[in-house]
Amino acid sequence: MTATISQTAPISHSSSGERAVILVEDVHKYYDLGETRVHALRGVSASIERGEFVSIMGASGGGKSTFMNILGCLDKPTSGRYILEGTEVSKLDKKELALIRNRKIGFVFQGFNLLARTTAQENVELPTLYAQVSRDEGRKRAHESLELVGLGDRTHHYPSQLSGGQQQRVAIARALVNRPSILLADEPTGNLDSRTAVEIMDIFQKLNDKGLTIILVTHEPDVAQFAKRSLFFRDGKIRKDEAVLNRPVASEVLKNMPILED
Repeated sequence: MTATISQTAPISHSSSGERAVILVEDVHKYYDLGETRVHALRGVSASIERGEFVSIMGASGGGKSTFMNILGCLDKPTSGRYILEGTEVSKLDKKELALIRNRKIGFVFQGFNLLARTTAQENVELPTLYAQVSRDEGRKRAHESLELVGLGDRTHHYPSQLSGGQQQRVAIARALVNRPSILLADEPTGNLDSRTAVEIMDIFQKLNDKGLTIILVTHEPDVAQFAKRSLFFRDGKIRKDEAVLNRPVASEVLKNMPILED
C-alpha cells in the first residue's frame, strides 16, 4: 500500500465506566497439549468503549487469536473475568454463549466462508434463521446490509460470480444482518490485494463512523493504521496500548491508488 504508517502515542483507558462495551480483567488462558500446558494469555486486562475501532497486533503465538476467540465468545478464559455489555459472559454455558454471539457479535474472517451454491442475498440471510426474525424481516435486513456495503445490485449473484473484494463485502453484510453491537474481524484483508484491502477498511471506517464498535486482528501495520487504537500482544500479554495519530481516511487513500485491472 502507498499510505504512510501512522504515528502512535500512549492512550489511557479506565478499567470500568458506563461506555465500556468490553471489559476484560486479569484473564488467563491455558491449553493442555498432551503433556504440555501452554499459557496463552497471562493476566490480560483491557477496556474497549462503545464506538471504538481497535486493532490487535502481534506475532504468531503472542495471544491475539486466543484473545479474539474469548471476545467473540468462542472460548472461555481459564481464570479472570470477561464482561460484555454488563454481562459476565465468562460464567455462561455453551448455549448461553451461542445466544450472546448471535445477538451481539458479528464475525468477519480472512476466508470469506460463503456457501458456494447460495446467492449473496441468501448467504447474508443465513444468520437470521438462528435469530427470532421473520423470513420477510430477514430478507429485508439482508438487502439493507448488502446495500450498506455497496452490493445492492449483486444480491442474486453467487460467490463464483463475485471478486474477492465483493465476496468479503458479502461476508461483512452477513456479519451485520443481525445488527450486532460489536464487529470482530480476523485478518479480513489477508486474501485481498492492496487496493481492495483499503476498500474494505473504508467500509469499516464508515461503519465505525455510524457508531459500530470494531475490533480487528491483523499482522499488517498498513491495515492497522486505519483503526483508532492498537493493542500489541507478545508472549500472552498486552505490551502496548496506543492511540493512532494521523490516522488516514481510507476513502482519501483510495483516490491516490491505481485501479487494478481484472
